[in-house]
Amino acid sequence: MHLEVIGVGGAGCRIADTLRAVDPDDHSFVGDAFAFDTDGEDVTALSTIPETHRHRYGQAVGNGLDGNLQRGRTVGEEHVNELSRQVDDGRPSVADAFLVSVGLGGATGGGTVAPLVSDLKTLYDKPVYVLATIPADREFEPSADAPGQGGDPRPLAAENAIRSLERLDGLADAIICFDNDAWLRTGETVADARDRLNREFATRVAALFAAAAGENTSTEAETVIDANDVGRILGSETAIATLGYGTQQVETDDGGSRFGLGLFSSEPSVDTSTAISAVETSIQKALHGKLTLECERSNADRAMLVVGGPPAWLNRQAIADGRSVLESTTGSAGILSGDAPRPDGDSVFAVVLLAGAEPADRLETLRSGTRPLDRSRTER
Repeated sequence: MHLEVIGVGGAGCRIADTLRAVDPDDHSFVGDAFAFDTDGEDVTALSTIPETHRHRYGQAVGNGLDGNLQRGRTVGEEHVNELSRQVDDGRPSVADAFLVSVGLGGATGGGTVAPLVSDLKTLYDKPVYVLATIPADREFEPSADAPGQGGDPRPLAAENAIRSLERLDGLADAIICFDNDAWLRTGETVADARDRLNREFATRVAALFAAAAGENTSTEAETVIDANDVGRILGSETAIATLGYGTQQVETDDGGSRFGLGLFSSEPSVDTSTAISAVETSIQKALHGKLTLECERSNADRAMLVVGGPPAWLNRQAIADGRSVLESTTGSAGILSGDAPRPDGDSVFAVVLLAGAEPADRLETLRSGTRPLDRSRTER
């Protein structure tokens, strides 16, 4: 599966940058990665996206928009064709889909993401999935103990997030959410946690999409997940989606000699009950542990399970049982599962994708404090 990854706004660009950093070479899913922002300093500070694919736009507004979402929408609409031309420098024609990352609380990303998604859909007629971070409560008001991102409060972040979600409705094929508030530790600021949160989100996203990059792997999966399978679960009606993830460290044997010469190689031997336990534990962590956006598992309309790790540890019966557990937990018949062999891995992992996961309490709480959107004044 080949994805063009596009970060929009400060938070979105950092997520895209982290995705490229965790993208594995032997089963890569990132075709090209781009960063679009109105803040030149933030674009310059990125580390893995090539400089040729970093683009500052809307220079007239200075560095950033100070939370003004309406201004962000105006700037985004004015420059969307410019951003689309930048994407042409990549390989959009061979992409299976686009992955657009954005921090919904900000004005630049929140204002630009809807027109950009719309333009990509029109130009390329391919799925566009959005990775969206939900702002934390401690960002909304000043606090000496827990200041907001960068130490500055963002009182408009909650309203911006809901407005941006509403404007994506009917445009994005699906929105995979990450709730910053749920992942912050006690006393931790968003600025301090930013890199850790981005890596948590990126690790889960990579585990899902890299599993569909089967053509780049040296070991073939027993049950292959491809772009069509991902599309079936995420859908095309702007479903809210969330990810669960679990890992279990395992002992591996490369089969080589103790001198590392590989002269007496043999197939690794793994006790069946131990392999089953590792797979079951990983699945339980993924399904019942912390989700990127917490929701009732039974609310999900569709779900996918991917189990990966050293091939000898991927017990087929345990994976099949895990799929049955996922089906009974969600109550949905729309379940797909697959495996992702990682010959060089040292852990078994499981990733669970839940789509159509609303209502989600976190989003409902934010909506309850936001004025209804006046659709007569909103351009779609």
